Formats: sequence, C-alpha cells, structure tokens
Amino acid sequence: MTFEKGSQIAKAGFRNEEDIIVKFKNWQDDIDAQNWLQIMNYNLDEIEYVEAIKICGYKTDVQLQVSVKLKKGIDLQNIQVKLVSNLRGFNQIDKHWVDYYVRLWEIPNEITHILKRYTGEIPPNVSSVRDKRRMFADEFSDSEQKIILKWLQINQTMIVSDILKGRGKFAAEWMLVAQKINSNAKWVLKSMNFCLNFFGNGEIIITQRGNFKIGRITMQRKGGDGGKNTANMLQFKINPAELFQEEQ
Repeated sequence: MTFEKGSQIAKAGFRNEEDIIVKFKNWQDDIDAQNWLQIMNYNLDEIEYVEAIKICGYKTDVQLQVSVKLKKGIDLQNIQVKLVSNLRGFNQIDKHWVDYYVRLWEIPNEITHILKRYTGEIPPNVSSVRDKRRMFADEFSDSEQKIILKWLQINQTMIVSDILKGRGKFAAEWMLVAQKINSNAKWVLKSMNFCLNFFGNGEIIITQRGNFKIGRITMQRKGGDGGKNTANMLQFKINPAELFQEEQ
C-alpha cells in the first residue's frame, strides 16, 4: 500500500498524547495507527501485537513495542509527539541552564561566558544594550560573534542531534506532529533522521532580533517566568508544523 509522503487527515482528531497511545493499542481497527505502522515499514499481516507506553522526561514521548510473526524478540520504536494548536506557533524542544550544556558539549570558557551574558546569568559587560538584564547576540563584539558562530558551526551536528533526538535508550527515532483539535486533524510522521536534516541543516546566523538560528532552530534566552531567575535559561525552539509543508 502506498501513502502520501506529506501530511494526512485524521477524522477523530487529537487532544493529547494518550490519544496516540490508544490509537496504537487499537491498531487493528484504527486506520491512522495502521498508516503509522506501515510508514515504519511494518507489514500489517505480520504483526502479532502492538503495545504503546508513555515515556516521561526524555525526547521520546511514546514507546512502541511491536511483536512480529516469525521474528524473535520485540521491536522498540521511540516516538516524539508534537501536538500543535497553532500551525504558525513555536514549540520548545530543549531548555536548560547554560552549565548543563557546558557539561554535555564540553563548551570552552570563552563560549560559556558569551552564552551566560546572552541569557542574563552574567550581566552585560557593555553599557549600550537594549536590555540591561542581558545581551542580544548582535550586541557582542564582532570577534565574539565570529567565535560563537564558528563554535556553533563546528558542533552543529551534535547540538541538533542532542536537542531533537537525545541520547541513550530513549532517544527518539520518529517525530509525529498532529494538530491538537477534535476532528479533521492533520498529522505527519517522519523519521528522526529526516527531522534532523530538515530542522538542523542550514546556515547558522544571528537574526534581526538578536537571537541565534541553527537552520530552522531558534536558540534564545528563555525569558518570561514572571521575572524568576529561570528566565535566564537557554532554550531551543522549532515550529513542528513546518513538516506539514514538506514531503520526504
């Protein structure tokens, strides 16, 4: 059976991740779940059973356990679920204090100091800034801008993989994006390798608003939080709905 490579329509719609889990558990009667399994290269006639469980605290939101006839063992498929209510909105994909990324990526001190002034953990070291609490990317000296852009370029593949896919046994292998509405909802399921290229490949730039852009990924100060110090964390954002416009 052949499927469109772009988005599909689900008549029942989606409200939360539990809806995805229920669909997988009822795969024998659920057309969407059957489509998802076939996109994952399963032959429906060879499937014995499907179990789906919710995973918390990792890049994977739903882990699929698939038993296939004449095959020893159980296949595990890790799925990252993005429910979007606004097709033009952005979704936070990663957020931590700068020191977390320092340990993860072995960031040198010079880059760390730039990032902490960018988020506001360290106050600006110049007087002419748009926000006295922090510095925007375009407010760093030309040499500092070149240094951090070069570091991001060198480490682009690692950064994109960690913030989208993650590491370890719960690293995500698929991204399922669905509209968070009750009926006639769009959905699209793509392999994580496709998503890494789609969102993460491309030029690394400083935007007009003074943030960093890694391909289609925005890196910025978290902000908000009613003035709490957690506003000084570093976050990464994408618009998952952009996958609706693409074909693999």
